[in-house]
Amino acid sequence: MEGTIIQITLVVSDQARSLEFFTEKVGFEKKTDVTPPGGYRWVTVGPKGQDLEMALFELGSPVDPSQKAWSRDWAPGRAPPIVLRVADCRKSHQELSARGVEFVQAPREYPWGTAATFKDPDGNLFSMNQPPGAGPRK
Repeated sequence: MEGTIIQITLVVSDQARSLEFFTEKVGFEKKTDVTPPGGYRWVTVGPKGQDLEMALFELGSPVDPSQKAWSRDWAPGRAPPIVLRVADCRKSHQELSARGVEFVQAPREYPWGTAATFKDPDGNLFSMNQPPGAGPRK
């Protein structure tokens, strides 16, 4: 199979709060925001300059009847971290911390690079990874 991953879905409890968090604190851009007549709001965000979109799926939103069974167990904060590659993990940590982003792990050195992990308002985790040789290391 050939393909490109263009979207991941993040289950959130409050779409508006999550949109504000990712655009104002993390620095992502809003890519899609539509509410079809009689439908639920579809909102996506993502890193600037990238095609990847993260859909902010509000828990309890109506879904297509064919999706009800497999979406029944979705919940905020229950997935492994989403990984973001950054050029300078410590600098990104300082910038996001200054905007009020809560980190569950400060930058830490590993044999494969530097990593720090933050969480969104629902407890979903995001790991910022800096490969060795990318940017300054301390």
